[in-house]
Amino acid sequence: MSAAVTRPWFLVVVAAAFWACILYVRISVHTVAPSDVSRSGDDNNGDPCRGRYVYVHELPPRFNADMLSGCAKLEGQWPDMCKQVSNAGLGEPLLHPDQLDGEAPGGGALTNSSGWYATQQFGLDAIFHARMRRYECLTNDSSAAAAVFVPFYAGFEFSLHQWGYDEATRDAASRDLARWLTSRPEWRRASGRDHFLVAGRTAWDFQRDTINISVWGTNLLLLDAVRNMTVLVIESSTSVIGSGSDVAVPYPTYFHPRADADVLDWQRRIRSADRPWLMSFVGAPRPRKWQSIRPDIIVQCAASSACRHLGCTNGEKQCHTPSEIMRLFRSSTFCLQPRGDSATRRSAFDAMVAGCVPVFFHPRSAYLQYKWHLPSDHARYSVFIPEDDVRTGNVSIEETLRRIPPATVREMQEEVVRIMPGLVYADPRYTLETVKDAFDLAVEGVLNKVADQTRSAELLGGGVARHSSSQDNTISSK
Repeated sequence: MSAAVTRPWFLVVVAAAFWACILYVRISVHTVAPSDVSRSGDDNNGDPCRGRYVYVHELPPRFNADMLSGCAKLEGQWPDMCKQVSNAGLGEPLLHPDQLDGEAPGGGALTNSSGWYATQQFGLDAIFHARMRRYECLTNDSSAAAAVFVPFYAGFEFSLHQWGYDEATRDAASRDLARWLTSRPEWRRASGRDHFLVAGRTAWDFQRDTINISVWGTNLLLLDAVRNMTVLVIESSTSVIGSGSDVAVPYPTYFHPRADADVLDWQRRIRSADRPWLMSFVGAPRPRKWQSIRPDIIVQCAASSACRHLGCTNGEKQCHTPSEIMRLFRSSTFCLQPRGDSATRRSAFDAMVAGCVPVFFHPRSAYLQYKWHLPSDHARYSVFIPEDDVRTGNVSIEETLRRIPPATVREMQEEVVRIMPGLVYADPRYTLETVKDAFDLAVEGVLNKVADQTRSAELLGGGVARHSSSQDNTISSK
């Protein structure tokens, strides 16, 4: 072969080798982004917090602390708020479920020392902030932080100004927060892409213009600044509208362990619990016009000797009584979880904390949510029965559940027991040593998400955010 022929091939090989070296160097640089969120520091050059540091903004108190200290003045907008946000947001202490079953002397063990509280399902704003105060990898140096936490009590703000106020008033705090954040030097590093906050309600409560109901909610999630951030909610909207910055995390339950031993002891108890009921349902019916299958479930439950329904009709309050709820869930193998006011339910988490296998009827009730907290293989821990099959009367829920082999049921129960620690929020005033709770998994998820976005932005060149900071207090058009 002549030199004239081989020379072009030689140049091609040299060029390929050159660009391969460039790519290797870029990838090597990008691998130092904060993505390791394990508790162990073995791979972090002796620093267990490398890649896990979080900087917490000191917000003006109107965005958080004033809502708690002024709770007595807000009883008109939020009845019993002071009780419900006491004890670091956990609410008032409850008796231990053992008292319900007569397992302990004198009818049971339960005081707040066991970690059981009458926690409000929308209380996550304060609980998460209190947990963040004891996070083991806090830093006062924002330049060293992998993420920036914004302790704005968005869910509380919703409750305080939803009823009896106009849109401008309902949006005022969110807009003021956006202006405050975008004026800070911490924001300019990544245009808010590394910031996160908790809005402890469903995403629909913060997307007024998306749902086209002008009398409901705020536009927090539609602000350009917030669309750059990660927002933790108890029900995400991204599976419906196809995009968004909101990520679903578990509802707060009644159980808030203080130590690893509390978790392990509770796992032992629910693993060995006697469950005389094949299935149960806790909840009130919903109007037929909502296409709800709750009336169908209640009818099927009433016709079965293997089912118990805890309802709220005719003035009954059992379905709002923690002791009644947890006693029934601990006595049931399967817990039925149809949609209610929205696709998700706090009840599903209460059930799993009690070791009960959840039965879902719509994918958005769990499977398209909680990606950081629930197994991707949904059949491992739950049963799915399509809503339409129940609505049309083509399926018997009891027969469907009885057809599941006993060995499979035991495997599902064991999986529920296994994942339970990651579904509860530990008491913020104490520290779990080795057990990861819902807070830990949420922070890990945020850190990984921020790291992935940082790498992607760098690969695209320059790390430009999705929205310019000059528009961070505006609302994006859809």
